[in-house]
Amino acid sequence: MKTKVIAASLVVACLASGCENPKQAIGTVGGGALGAWAGSTIGKGRGNVVATAVGAVAGALAGGYIGGQLDKADRERSIRTCQSALETSPIGTPVQWRNPDSGNYGAVTPTRTYQNNGQYCREFTQSITVAGKTQQGYGTACRQPDGTWQIVGS
Repeated sequence: MKTKVIAASLVVACLASGCENPKQAIGTVGGGALGAWAGSTIGKGRGNVVATAVGAVAGALAGGYIGGQLDKADRERSIRTCQSALETSPIGTPVQWRNPDSGNYGAVTPTRTYQNNGQYCREFTQSITVAGKTQQGYGTACRQPDGTWQIVGS
């Protein structure tokens, strides 16, 4: 299942960053893979899948456009914000994060909530700004039985 999450996240990040330049595409895929690996090491059980997906998106964005400037603290803030936004934020209300040490920041905004076979799902947008350059992605996540949100599509 993590492979599906990583693949969906990489598609989101690749589309968001354009992937028109072959070097950019390689950086996006490489950064996404590294970000997914890093995200998978954060947390246990609850939040691990979200961490993997957010890590993949953040890694792909960083690798494809702005390099490896998104540090571990940025990723952790992004992951917590994503989980919180999907769980509690009303549609159209962004939940923001900021790392005062790096100056990087981002936001997750739920855009639609619905049920799929009794499972709650939310569509969302995510923006990440590193070194003054902002990238955006789009995804869909569904609440799992353990209460975590898992990205299911882009």
